[in-house]
Amino acid sequence: MERDKVVSIERGSSGSELAVHAEGLVRNFGDNAAVDGVDLKVAPGEIYGFLGPNGAGKTTTIRMLATLLPPSSGSAGIFGHDIVREADEVRSRVSLTGQFASVDEDLTGGENLVLIARLLGHSRRESKARAAELLEAFELSEAASRQVKKYSGGMRRRLDIAASIVVTPDLLFLDEPTTGLDPRSRNQVWDIIRTLASEGTTVLLTTQYLDEADRLADRIAVIDHGKVIAEGTPGELKASVGAGALHVRLADPESRPEANRILSHSLGASMHLESDPAALSARVSDPEKVAHALAELSRSGIAITDFALGQPSLDEVFLALTGRPAEDEEADEKEEEVA
Repeated sequence: MERDKVVSIERGSSGSELAVHAEGLVRNFGDNAAVDGVDLKVAPGEIYGFLGPNGAGKTTTIRMLATLLPPSSGSAGIFGHDIVREADEVRSRVSLTGQFASVDEDLTGGENLVLIARLLGHSRRESKARAAELLEAFELSEAASRQVKKYSGGMRRRLDIAASIVVTPDLLFLDEPTTGLDPRSRNQVWDIIRTLASEGTTVLLTTQYLDEADRLADRIAVIDHGKVIAEGTPGELKASVGAGALHVRLADPESRPEANRILSHSLGASMHLESDPAALSARVSDPEKVAHALAELSRSGIAITDFALGQPSLDEVFLALTGRPAEDEEADEKEEEVA
């Protein structure tokens, strides 16, 4: 997929300032602290993952950083510009693609991009040229004259991102850009994100998908209940929860309760019951205990079809940090409210 034309408009100099620098950022909705003292430092040019379940505070944080919501307290700067006192300067450096399509569904893909370019001050000729450039780069040229309401979900997301970079931003906020997409469309969006970052755009990506954060992000902040509870590279986060992880798959799912009892006792660790009814996992620090535990299963007549001992996954990192798996979403935060 050719994307060498995606970032072709001259950008402003970012200097040596942090792309994002937030300290004690708070946003309250009534008595609910949707964001409760978030600190962030994002370097220019990196893909920074903001990982957490629904209701964790991701979208509210993004909306504050993008100047769409004022913080209740705390401060934040974008390339050295305060998000409250210098909101216009911040807006000139950033772009935001939210969770839902922001383009006009009754217009064609090409018309949407031309319209945005015209609103941003480009001439008619420049607008048409930029629209054609982006449509080609995002593999949408054949659908350029089709109404957006007839696009697939993946095509809409690609058009959304294209609309966000008609004038290429120094910082692009992507709020759960692949929610609901099929695997092929997700991979296409991931390719776009990598290309933008390689051309110098800083990307702050919110996601609840652990594999997405693992594959894309240079560094990750884990947020839960409005607070950042861990931060580091994917490797650092995995190393922080222990030496390794044991994964076991049983031949008979009905034997899982007894296997859970045996493994918990032999390993001296709590087992995590996977969504697969025949699978269990646990964090372990002593490989010798693993051999003993598997032998105990065999002596008890419990057959296994597969086991693996390796580095913890981000899912296990999240479980260790929050006490629940990432897929156990809690949507109690009303992030779309306006106080």
